[in-house]
Amino acid sequence: MHTLPKFYGVAPALITPMQTDRTIDWKALAELVQYVSNGGVDYLVVQGTTGESVTTTADEKKKIIATVQESNERNLPIVYGLGGNNTESLLKQIKQTSFDGIDAILSVCPYYNKPSARGVIQHYRAVADASPVPVILYNIPGRTGINLSPSTILTLAEHPNIIGVKEASCVIEQCMEIAAHKPSDFLLISGDDVQAVPIISIGGVGVMSVIANAFPQQFSDMIHAALEGNFAEARKSLGSFLAIDPYLYEEGNPVGVKKILAIKGLIQAQVRMPLAEASDELGVKLSRIMKQEKIFN
Repeated sequence: MHTLPKFYGVAPALITPMQTDRTIDWKALAELVQYVSNGGVDYLVVQGTTGESVTTTADEKKKIIATVQESNERNLPIVYGLGGNNTESLLKQIKQTSFDGIDAILSVCPYYNKPSARGVIQHYRAVADASPVPVILYNIPGRTGINLSPSTILTLAEHPNIIGVKEASCVIEQCMEIAAHKPSDFLLISGDDVQAVPIISIGGVGVMSVIANAFPQQFSDMIHAALEGNFAEARKSLGSFLAIDPYLYEEGNPVGVKKILAIKGLIQAQVRMPLAEASDELGVKLSRIMKQEKIFN
């Protein structure tokens, strides 16, 4: 296994396996943690977007984090998704959360309200002041409706309890600007699987990944090669991930990756409404790509 600094390398944004009645499959969740751990991932993200955090209850969240911790035999660092667009409510949630065994939080940029840059900065500073563990910013404008600009991210990087950003803007120039001006210890983490290798090439430290749920070994090998400066080796795998990546999101996330895991016999493909389980047509496409790209065999 590779030994990297905390929050370097690959972190699967863990899915939440479900039964056909949409209740959580606790046994499958424990087995998934063991599966990705054995695949060589470096840390775990719990209750991010891919974990369907917006449709899990407060009681379920407590049991999810407990199940992950109990199954975490390699004692991998854990990043817990904790964000929202109601700052006061989020601060109360932080106070009510047990952070035993949680190494950092991943906090999404406030969505729907469309705050100004000044409002975003005030929000994150309040979160960072309240959080007993380090905070990683999460920039995903495709979901939140606003983009965390490089200047906003760099301003927030000055806060001693804000240690990095998960960058899912998919704008490589933005990532380049952050990398060029950030403090040396501020972590630039890719939030997009296929942009992870390019982002590492400009100073990124890894990726919080969707596809690593399904192919942890293959994806980790690629990312570790890039982190070691072996981009020729990383490129050998990148084409295969590029081929399958669009289908992960064709019907919403985590619909696609859950379908892959179901095809592999690891979980059922069920998701919670308003998401719908993957169509048969998507399953055919994913199966075809998995057979076509030898890396997935």
